Amino acid sequence: MLQPKRLKHRRQFRGIYRRTAIKGNHVNFGTIGVKTLDSGMITDRQIEACRVVMARATRKAGRFWMRIFPDRPYTKKPPEVTMGAGKGDVSHYVAVVTPGKILFELEGLDELTAKAMHKNLTSKLGVKTKLVSRHI
Repeated sequence: MLQPKRLKHRRQFRGIYRRTAIKGNHVNFGTIGVKTLDSGMITDRQIEACRVVMARATRKAGRFWMRIFPDRPYTKKPPEVTMGAGKGDVSHYVAVVTPGKILFELEGLDELTAKAMHKNLTSKLGVKTKLVSRHI
């Protein structure tokens, strides 16, 4: 799974994310983008599942770019452990997204294939998304 090579701090606070995306809210590399409509956390396993879907969709002719990376550690305490005794161990890594953030970009797909791929991609994610095109 995806995870950062180095971290300054092993455990981080989760924080609250209320604003809309200011950076990364335009399609820059491809012609079609997958944009979030919700804020939330996308796990490394969800990103990997989406990568597999996009790789299969763009196998013959096309490219894709992943614009998010799971760089935040997510901690969990083991089951049946009492309250207290510190923060839990790192369970997995997540990418924090806010509304308007472009998650993935694609190029070389027709509209019908892109819509079918988007339906499959959305079922793998925990946030609502929509397809957007590049404004030239």
